[in-house]
Amino acid sequence: MEDLVQSSSPLEQHILSSSSHPTRNVGGWKAIRYILGNESFEKLASMSLIANMTVYLQNKYHMGGASNVNVTTIWSGSSNITSLLGAFLADTYLGRFRTLLFGSISSLLGMVAVTLTAAVPQLTPPKCEGESHCLRPEKWQLGFLFVSLGFLSIGAGGIRPCNIAFGADQFDTRTAKGRANLESFFNWWYFCFTIALLVTLTGVIYIQTDVSWVIGFAIPTACLCFSISIFLIGHHTYICKKPQGSIFADMLKVITAAYRKRQLTIAPDSQHSFYDPPMNDSDVHLKLSRTDRFKFLDKAAIITEPSELDAQGRSKNTWRLCSLQQVEQLKCLVAIVPVWLSGIACFIPMDQQNAFGILQAIQMSRSLGSHFKIPPGWMGLTSMIALSIWIFIYELIFIRQAKKLTGKDKRLTMPQRIKIGIVMSILCMLVAAIVEKRRRESALKHGSFTSPITIALLLPQFVLSGLTEAFAAVAIMEFYTTQMPESMRTVAGAVFFLSLSIASYVSSLLINIIRHVSGKNRKLPWLGGHDLNKNRLDYYYYIIAGLGAVNFIYFNFFASRYAVNSSHGNEKREVELEESSCCHSRNLPRDETEDEETGLETHGRPTVTA
Repeated sequence: MEDLVQSSSPLEQHILSSSSHPTRNVGGWKAIRYILGNESFEKLASMSLIANMTVYLQNKYHMGGASNVNVTTIWSGSSNITSLLGAFLADTYLGRFRTLLFGSISSLLGMVAVTLTAAVPQLTPPKCEGESHCLRPEKWQLGFLFVSLGFLSIGAGGIRPCNIAFGADQFDTRTAKGRANLESFFNWWYFCFTIALLVTLTGVIYIQTDVSWVIGFAIPTACLCFSISIFLIGHHTYICKKPQGSIFADMLKVITAAYRKRQLTIAPDSQHSFYDPPMNDSDVHLKLSRTDRFKFLDKAAIITEPSELDAQGRSKNTWRLCSLQQVEQLKCLVAIVPVWLSGIACFIPMDQQNAFGILQAIQMSRSLGSHFKIPPGWMGLTSMIALSIWIFIYELIFIRQAKKLTGKDKRLTMPQRIKIGIVMSILCMLVAAIVEKRRRESALKHGSFTSPITIALLLPQFVLSGLTEAFAAVAIMEFYTTQMPESMRTVAGAVFFLSLSIASYVSSLLINIIRHVSGKNRKLPWLGGHDLNKNRLDYYYYIIAGLGAVNFIYFNFFASRYAVNSSHGNEKREVELEESSCCHSRNLPRDETEDEETGLETHGRPTVTA
């Protein structure tokens, strides 16, 4: 370890030393300030593209309808699925700090390339001559665009699975104070970058749409540079844990070993037949207790004969004999699958507003006075405002008032928040369908491409989309992180963004299926083409709402039993969580009463210092 520190740069020496010997001078809210600052400007940069990419593809690349939505949803899905690779690299080789840094650099390269597509005329097709004479982009032009988006996806793969996990590393979750601060961190993480987006995206999107795409893309590029600077400036405050090896490889070994020993039976009193080697002293508090769930996986840790161990008592073939620690880690992942599936269905409606919702805005009256038109990308700000207002009310009003009335730290349970989020997603699609039907009928009545109905009519569906994220997305993200051990927090982030990725791919698949099936009736296809007036987008929205209703039934009667309530104010539930959660570790120190009380008192306050 000393040789490695001596051969590293000063920054890397700090990272390694912080990992091995964390002190009271690092971590906590002192480090979170820099992490939240970095995240705010990074999200500003990335969301400046995401929020207005639909408009950019239509204006500069002449993409419309289903083709436009396919590009944005596949790009969004790819940006999330690369999180698996980012999690693997972070856990195995780079650590979360370096993965975040390299991911940010890749995103910066992608930002610069996208800015070039707006600055260099040869990289995009010529402007349209009227509404019907638009040349399609050349293959090499699309290739440059897709490579640019690819760099952004790779960067997102390094950032997304690590930012929350890296923030969670700054708190000691073995104490009540650390657990309470961690739960507040989830909400303030959402709140801080959302406020930054509200303040800045308003101007950036306006500049992109009505002033200059070049300047509009140069601003978020500069913000990403600032984000990286903040992240590096705060390096001396971070707790940077060393990579512990590939969790994914361990899981594959457990599956393989359990399959090889599928014929074995597990006797009730066979504790001594399991392979359970001791852990390092620094990681002993991370050791997981054996649970009774998914017992078929325990076969991977059964010692069938002494020859499976070497002279030191270690497994000779890790693909045939795995440790109980590896088995329990896989159980943690399997245990969240029911909630994970429900999350995918819940995120599909959120995708629609970033794509079809913007296309609706383009074909509505955007005039505000006689000289100003509202940029379509501004509609996404409505979702962020709704999310921020709810988190502010929940953290600073609801929780404090509930504590005054009950004397306890009262919070909505995870199942309650997820259920509310699912209901919001259903309402979002129903409202969107009703508004689209009215918009289309009005446009056809006046015989115009743009409906005379004001764009303000779209506000309710975007508000509901924001509330879906505020309730369901925050709760699901918290569930993944709290229900996995510290060694799997990067995996938790990857799993969350994988669900977003699959939601995007499912959305794209549904679009293509409905486009193909409804396209057989050439008079009135549901989706396709540049003009929504010639489609029945409202029917598509009703289908998504129907899927949401099925998801509500599924979660209510099945998946909700897996969504553990993590409220720290409920002492009875706290005991149940410690006894039954797959994340429960052996030898966790129980802190003094004074520390317990301090943790509860500071819970929910953004100004706490570690």
